[in-house]
Amino acid sequence: MSPSFTTRVLHLTTGTRETVTDLTRSCEDFLSEVAAARDGLLNLFVPHATAGLAVLETGSGSDSDLLATLHHLLPADDRWQHRHGTPGHGRDHVLPAFLPPHATLPVVGGGLALGTWQSVCLVDTNKDNPERQVRLSFLG
Repeated sequence: MSPSFTTRVLHLTTGTRETVTDLTRSCEDFLSEVAAARDGLLNLFVPHATAGLAVLETGSGSDSDLLATLHHLLPADDRWQHRHGTPGHGRDHVLPAFLPPHATLPVVGGGLALGTWQSVCLVDTNKDNPERQVRLSFLG
């Protein structure tokens, strides 16, 4: 693998509740190992049909607000054509249209160039599949 491109897969257990999982520290740890103070791009990709990525403030209630908003926009009820799994699971398959399974973030001097209150998060509303992967790829 070229030193200008490096990739790694994070393995996460999100549990049986809807979650917003902050990945910022994992991204920073990855970059500290591979970016060597270089500028570039960090790409994140979630290879799942029922999870997405978001950049938002965490710890101040925004993560709970996001989940509440998703409940409002995508109720977990029987309206969905996709019907296997727990009741309302079909909405989990619509989630990536609102929160895409990918994000590309700037890296400056080997570190994430996020705003003061920004964090990169995995959003997982699928209670049926607690095992998740996130691929981190640095291009520098």
